[in-house]
Amino acid sequence: MRLVFAGTPEVAVPSLDALLASSHEVVAVVTRPDAPSGRGKRLTPSPVALRAEAAGLPVLKPAHPREEEFVDALTALRPDCCPVVAYGALVPQRVLDIPTHGWVNLHFSLLPAWRGAAPVQHAVLNGDTETGATTFRLVREMDAGPVFGEVRDRIGPTDTSGDLLARLARSGADLLVRTLDEIEAGTATPVEQPTEGVSLAPKITVADAELDWSRPAEVLDRTIRGCSPAPGAWTTFRGERFKIGSATLTDEQLPPGRIAVTKRAMRVGTGTVALELGQVQPPGKKPMAAADWARGVQLDPEESLG
Repeated sequence: MRLVFAGTPEVAVPSLDALLASSHEVVAVVTRPDAPSGRGKRLTPSPVALRAEAAGLPVLKPAHPREEEFVDALTALRPDCCPVVAYGALVPQRVLDIPTHGWVNLHFSLLPAWRGAAPVQHAVLNGDTETGATTFRLVREMDAGPVFGEVRDRIGPTDTSGDLLARLARSGADLLVRTLDEIEAGTATPVEQPTEGVSLAPKITVADAELDWSRPAEVLDRTIRGCSPAPGAWTTFRGERFKIGSATLTDEQLPPGRIAVTKRAMRVGTGTVALELGQVQPPGKKPMAAADWARGVQLDPEESLG
């Protein structure tokens, strides 16, 4: 089939690679416009745009897919199908209708659970033990179209959102190719999603990633893992934002937020048991081992985080 692929972040690149290696023909790529990046805020192409340009593919970067110029360009490409992975913009119905077989979305959850922008993050935050990836036909309602197929993945006790997304990007890419193969062969059997079990996964904000040390250690651990690598769980220390990259539960009891330091470890009290911090990032510095940071700071005996 003639495909126009839509995607933007790094997690969509494995799907583009898989499609380029498949029997299908990728004739162009749609991605979000270049965005400011780095300290200099220089306009930078998306990871998908960079991969597409390296492959010699035409790249379309509409500010919004409703733009007439984009609609005309996509129509002229005569796509049989438009596979989409984390594109990042709402596709209007008249654009959904352009390809013969519609738009097929790869979404990183087991639909109808966790519809929205941050499905993996919310699965970790919620304490789910399983997640996955789903292919479905894109419709106007968010992540609500009929399902073609899915793959499943266990959420381990130390898995971060980044770990899961990396695995699902690979397994989901294979699922996307299989789905398109079935559509081309006429054997695809999309199934409507159930109306029960729907949950929403809005984008995780910086405010969502703040740690409240009065909460149970299990909840804080899930927040740290769910917000890794972005936006990054954080607290405050001496009035400044202090990021926490990893932690493990202990059997020790400490008052919420209270810091306890040994030669090899830094622990912080919570509403239940203390957490032993792994990696931290003090203001203006690179990530480092928490114990190394604690040894280099003169801590008061009663000092706390948060």
